Amino acid sequence: MFNKNIKLAIAALIIITAVWQFTESNIGNGIFLLLLSSVFILLYFKNEFILLAFLKLRKQDFAGATKLLNNIKNPETALVRKQQGYYNYLHGLMISQTNLTLAEKYLKKAVELGLSMDQDLAMAKLNLAGIAMSKNRKIEAEKLLTEAKKLDKQGMLKEQITMMKNQIKKGPQTQMRRY
Repeated sequence: MFNKNIKLAIAALIIITAVWQFTESNIGNGIFLLLLSSVFILLYFKNEFILLAFLKLRKQDFAGATKLLNNIKNPETALVRKQQGYYNYLHGLMISQTNLTLAEKYLKKAVELGLSMDQDLAMAKLNLAGIAMSKNRKIEAEKLLTEAKKLDKQGMLKEQITMMKNQIKKGPQTQMRRY
């Protein structure tokens, strides 16, 4: 909604007003204003459109999530580095249904920018491994799967990683040709 710098400026103005309210012995107003400023500080680190897009994805509403992400204009300047990572991560997950090349671009950018949670990074690398495997880049896929396994500390992706490793071992499925 607001640029990241505007959010910080609003938070600073509210904090200054809260301090003024404390000096005027209006403790209740000061506490309320400090709580209000914490909302803008939170939104500096967690973009509201990205949070809403995650909620849409949980409901499998890809169109709604895409619409929310498209509301972010100039993500390089409007978002902090980790938010840019999640912006690209979400785009990569949604586009992986239709366009693997573009999804690979977004997911690689997300890994490069970094994601806050190891689980999200493991998921991104697992998707990249799947894309690499579909493009017959076996060595890259194995490397990405190993990295994803190291990042998956809770074992939530263990089954998918094992299944993908088995597919790599089998190699590309060849079809019989009829002459």
